[in-house]
Amino acid sequence: MTTEATPLPDVHDDAHWMALALAEARLAAEAGEVPVGAVLVKDGRLVATGRNTPVAQNDPSAHAEINALRAGALALGNYRLDGCELFVTLEPCAMCSGAMLHSRLARVVYGASDPKTGAAGSVLDLFAEPRLNHRTVVQGGVLAQECSAVLQAFFQRRRNAARATAEPLRDDALRTSPERFEALVGYDFAPHYVQDLPSLQGWRMHYVDEGAEDAACCLCLHGPGEWGYFFRHLVGLPGLRTLVPDLIGFGRSDKPKREAAHSLQWHRHVLLEWMARVGVESVALVHSEAASELAVLLQAAAPGRFAAALVAPDGHEHIKDAWRAPFPDRGYEAALRALGPLATSSGPTPEQARTVVLQVRNAMGYSNA
Repeated sequence: MTTEATPLPDVHDDAHWMALALAEARLAAEAGEVPVGAVLVKDGRLVATGRNTPVAQNDPSAHAEINALRAGALALGNYRLDGCELFVTLEPCAMCSGAMLHSRLARVVYGASDPKTGAAGSVLDLFAEPRLNHRTVVQGGVLAQECSAVLQAFFQRRRNAARATAEPLRDDALRTSPERFEALVGYDFAPHYVQDLPSLQGWRMHYVDEGAEDAACCLCLHGPGEWGYFFRHLVGLPGLRTLVPDLIGFGRSDKPKREAAHSLQWHRHVLLEWMARVGVESVALVHSEAASELAVLLQAAAPGRFAAALVAPDGHEHIKDAWRAPFPDRGYEAALRALGPLATSSGPTPEQARTVVLQVRNAMGYSNA
């Protein structure tokens, strides 16, 4: 059966629907997905929306167009979408084009062309295949610049993060751009990185190491939803060597995309290997309240390593922007989803930090005279 082509609507209507598809694309970007959005329209009315969700759903077919078609079929109670138009921000691939033809769409409108996988004329043109029994009108280039800009900005952020250092970035992880941390006050300490520990499996962990090697040594442990910034007033104080790792998934460390990569037991194993690498034999463990469970696991695994353990006080300052800095969008937040929400703590104040120094030195037998 061949469906007759519908007349081309007013270009202003096309721009209106494409703007809605762009809104879906931006939501996809916020979730860490490639920003492609789609809307399904019939008789001038919105039927369904869709955006890319392959990462979130672990589904290679969860493209924006497929999600919109599925939602539209459910809304209309029919897998054949006769008379419907689909607006999508990027030229559809072969998979999506095939689904559009099977659904009997009257018209497909896309924004930016895709020279790598586009199946509406760029790489191949399934819609022009004469042996297929359905004809769908295709129009490209609607709000093309706006659609391209969203994609380009997304991939530029990813490239900037990957180029931040020479260390390779695994395909299943993200790396927060250093620019995200530049505006933070009081945490401009020299960064250190380790990537070759067996337990890290190629992910890169950031840590701060400040103070003389012969000073009382303090391992500062943040909890889920926090990062090393929690200890900003403690790092660099006289009489103390402070080691402050950012757990994988937090702070300046790499962010594995899958929630299953994050567990407290695995973080404990990484920390033990890292302590051996930096040559720490005996330390005082200073941890946030949120890190209490991990601190217990760490001490149980290596009881001889820790001369003392204490919970760092919390000054209850307002530093929400600092906690958000490592997470540009939801794609970076797998560790938060796996282990706990964004922190509401702030770490010790300068006065409280000076008290912690005295406590650590006393516990490790150093004179405070």
